[in-house]
Amino acid sequence: MNPVLFSLPALVAAPVPPAPEIAVAAVLDDWHRAAAQADEARYFGHLAPEAVFLGTDGTERWDKAAFQAYAHPHFAKGRAWSFKAVKRHIAFAAGGTVAWFDEDLDTPNMGPCRGSGVLELRQGTWKILQYNLSVPIPNALMGEIKTRIAQHKP
Repeated sequence: MNPVLFSLPALVAAPVPPAPEIAVAAVLDDWHRAAAQADEARYFGHLAPEAVFLGTDGTERWDKAAFQAYAHPHFAKGRAWSFKAVKRHIAFAAGGTVAWFDEDLDTPNMGPCRGSGVLELRQGTWKILQYNLSVPIPNALMGEIKTRIAQHKP
């Protein structure tokens, strides 16, 4: 009987996919890093072609092309924005190919923010389908903010 021989380099070289939570978090972290580094191609490469970005202003609902047109001048100046997740929750649909998340963000320009969204696993790569950026308003301030928003409307 011939013994079965294994090649150690072949065993070591086989990539082990990261846990889904780690993979999704890595995409989101890299997406935020790409903005901070003004790497436009990398930033928009994380978005699916049909992605939607919802900004903090009620008028800001952009498909990928419109969001890229809005963001391009910022990236072209070599500075976009800096968001760093300080807390994140990730969940998965049955089958594990769709994930949704919410994250608390530290931002130097806007203060505390919240992001939430949906990703889909496509050919081994997680793509962002939707991202919703919001500013959490303390309940105690909601009356004042509501009044100010009503006064601001054209």
